[in-house]
Parts: sequence; C-alpha cells; structure tokens
Amino acid sequence: MSVLAAGMSGTVVMAVLAAALMHAGWNAMLKTKGDAFLSTVAVAVSAGLLCALALPWLPQPAPASWPYIAASALIHVVYYALLMATYRDGDVSLAYPLMRGCAPLLVASFGLAFMGERLGAMQWLSICLICGGVLAMTGRARTNTAVSRRTTLLALASAATIAAYTLVDGAGVRLSHAPAAYTMWIFAATAPGVAALALRRRRELLPFVRSNPALPGGGALSVGAYWVSLWAMTQAPVAAVAALRETSILFANAIAVLVLRERVSPLRVAGAALIACGAAAMRLH
Repeated sequence: MSVLAAGMSGTVVMAVLAAALMHAGWNAMLKTKGDAFLSTVAVAVSAGLLCALALPWLPQPAPASWPYIAASALIHVVYYALLMATYRDGDVSLAYPLMRGCAPLLVASFGLAFMGERLGAMQWLSICLICGGVLAMTGRARTNTAVSRRTTLLALASAATIAAYTLVDGAGVRLSHAPAAYTMWIFAATAPGVAALALRRRRELLPFVRSNPALPGGGALSVGAYWVSLWAMTQAPVAAVAALRETSILFANAIAVLVLRERVSPLRVAGAALIACGAAAMRLH
C-alpha cells in the first residue's frame, strides 16, 4: 500500500490532532471529578450506551472484521482493569506518561510482524520524538518506592494492552469498511465488562453520575477521539497514528496550566517541545 510508505497527509494529521485534543479533554474531566475509578467507569459505560443507541442507524462492519471487534473488546476490558489497578494507589504523573509513551513504540516494533507495515526514517524519528517527549513527563515522578515500582509495572502492562488493541483495531478497521460502526461496536461490547469491574461499588455509581452530569459528554469525546484515530489508521500507518495521537498529553498539559491552574516544570516544557517537533515531523515524507 502506498499509504504505508508515504508521510501522513495534512488532513490526517489535523484529524489525529483533533482526536488527541478530545482525548485530553475527557481525561482532564476524570481528574476534575475527584474519583478516577468511578469517573472512568461512568465514561466507559456512557460511551457504550451512546454507541448502542447509534448503531442501528449505521452501515455495519464487514463480517471479516467481527473477530477483531471481539478481540479488541476483550483487550479493552483488560486495559480498564489494569488502568483502575494502576490508579488505585499509584502516581498518575508517573503512570500516564509511561503508558502513553511506551505503547506507540511497541506498536511500531510489532507493526511489521503483525501488519506488514514498514516505516520510513522520518516516521521513526517522529515516533521517537513524540514518545521521548511523553516519557520526559515522568521526570519528577517518584520512582524509588515500592508503590512506584508496582505502578511502573502496572503502567507497562497497560502499555502492552494499548499496543495490543491498537494493532488489532488497525487491522480490523481496514477490513470493516465502516470505521464509525466498527468503533461503536467496540465501545458497546466493552461497556458491560467495565460495568462488571465496578460491581463492588455499584451503589455509588448512579449517585456519582447524577452529581456529575457532564461525564456522559466525556463518553462522547472518548468515542469521537477513537473513531477519528481508527479512521486515520485506514489512511496512514498504524504506528504513525498511534504516536501522533499521544500528542494528547501536550493538550492535557495545556489544559492543566490554562484551566486547572497547575504549575508545569521545565522538564515538562522540554517534553512538550519534543512532542511538538515529532508532530511536525510526522507531516514530512
């Protein structure tokens, strides 16, 4: 495929950057609601419900893509379980960059074996710049305690699941010929599994959602962000899209400074600069 050898078009780059902004938006929403566990469950379940309502009105995925949808939904449930375990007592400033920074490198490393994708030198440079910038965000996180070591291991396991569902969906969405419905089936199929993870706190969930009515909007942002990313994977190499969507951490830091009034260290500024350079290089052939 010629798209695998070429640089990403301007349209695809802008679309993925928009998806990254949406991703940062719903993740910032989780942080502002106080309970990351219940917020994550509420976003995932509301996303599944919204997708279930929309699916009857959409062209359905081709039969060849259904095994990929099933596999992706299962991997997503495992991902959410790991994510909840990671955030239960871990340092988010350590876990999140590790998860998001390592996953694209894993996708790029295994993409050739799984999908036959070959990346050019500029694409590898872009991926390394973006991932390096994301990983730089861990610079001031605590890493010398037992809890931090556990958080690191869980974050790396989460990165592996992110890479797994990215590769599965990159292949599946190309077979589906219906990126919107493919995406929505994944969310609809994942929601029951995520709800099961929250059974021990089921009595808290509904009151929590009632007191935070914006969370279903986070579900819509989550669906939109992944839908655009999967569409982009039909137009460009999966590894390149996977790396570019991690510019979400750049937008997340902007939201932290401008909206949440947080202070950003010089190391995070340097990381943001690397991410920006990687995003710019992704447009080049």
